[in-house]
Amino acid sequence: MTLAQYAENGVFAPRKIADTLHTTSEEVARTAGLGKDAIQRKDRVGSVRTQRRLREMVEVINKVEPRFGSPLVAYAWYRSQPLPGFSGRTAMQLVREGRVEEVLDYVDAVDAGVYS
Repeated sequence: MTLAQYAENGVFAPRKIADTLHTTSEEVARTAGLGKDAIQRKDRVGSVRTQRRLREMVEVINKVEPRFGSPLVAYAWYRSQPLPGFSGRTAMQLVREGRVEEVLDYVDAVDAGVYS
């Protein structure tokens, strides 16, 4: 999926993300480390923090989607697969800790064959 397919009116739209991933907006919020009101109140959906968290989550899912063949399977990987070298943390946990660059670097390294 392209990033634009997750957006509406120039911002990431939790409902569009949820529809693509066959889940709820509330689950998207939890996955991104956000509270319910961050995705329910219009002023909060557009906030820098909310948009950054949604962008980071979508960025990682989009990066691994070609490997898994669908956004749904990429989302399952993001939420549940412990990453070697990160003390059993998942991509979701690392992103929620503000470590998205480390996750993206790990994915790039795997794609380059470093961790095969």
